Amino acid sequence: MSEDDINTEEYPTEIHDYLVAFEKSLGSVDEMLKTMMSVSRSDLLQKLEPLEQAKLDLVSVYTLNSMFWVYLATQGINPKEHPVKQELERIRTYMNKVKEIADKKKASKLDKGAASRFVRNALWEPNAENEHTSKTPAKGKKRK
Repeated sequence: MSEDDINTEEYPTEIHDYLVAFEKSLGSVDEMLKTMMSVSRSDLLQKLEPLEQAKLDLVSVYTLNSMFWVYLATQGINPKEHPVKQELERIRTYMNKVKEIADKKKASKLDKGAASRFVRNALWEPNAENEHTSKTPAKGKKRK
């Protein structure tokens, strides 16, 4: 919207800031879509690992359904009563599953060899020298 459009249109002045913010958001979405559309999907998917491909697919479908949610709201349809709500919930479920897989992949793995060396070195093992000194009674006062 340009300043001329804003001045000539009739709408409550309380929502002016919201409309400006909405226009900026639409501009950002438009730029992102142009960037995504500039690269062919097959080229993009070839460069990504399977987990990253799943993330891209989920973000794309979630964005598309969110845009449809907004469209329904602008048409006066309650999106909470539309099947798009269940679709968004289903996509969120898959997003959580992918996040769990990514977190497991990032989690540190146990090096069994290193762990056994730590435990072995941390435990005291008597050897011939230690056994000799431990059998010798302590010099000092004996208990009665």
